[in-house]
Amino acid sequence: MAVRRKLDLAGVKLKLQHWSELSPAERSQLLTWPDDAAAIEALHRHLLARTETLGPGRARELPRPSAEPWQQRERVPELLAASCAQLGLPLRTDGWAGLNELQRFALVKLSHPGHEHRNLPRALAEFGLLEQEA
Repeated sequence: MAVRRKLDLAGVKLKLQHWSELSPAERSQLLTWPDDAAAIEALHRHLLARTETLGPGRARELPRPSAEPWQQRERVPELLAASCAQLGLPLRTDGWAGLNELQRFALVKLSHPGHEHRNLPRALAEFGLLEQEA
């Protein structure tokens, strides 16, 4: 999820084949790549150049996220609340603002429609957002 968030921030869509053609060292480099604005811009340029020589060709560019639900600290996204309600998960909404951006990103991605939601309860518990049963 950490790499996926950085790819989203950089506005780059890597295909699975792109990923599989990267060396373990390159994958690790993506994980540890800084995420300040200048570094994300450098990542954008790096990935477009690096993927030029890979089997599927140059990675596709995506719009960069702006005011996405996972970037908002103020309130729990409706998508996440709806997924929790559908699964009968007692969501603690007061903890959302205390999560870091990567945690919020993961929860939003895990709550998307069509996702099995298998890992959503585990992530909510890990991040302390499940209400404790009395």
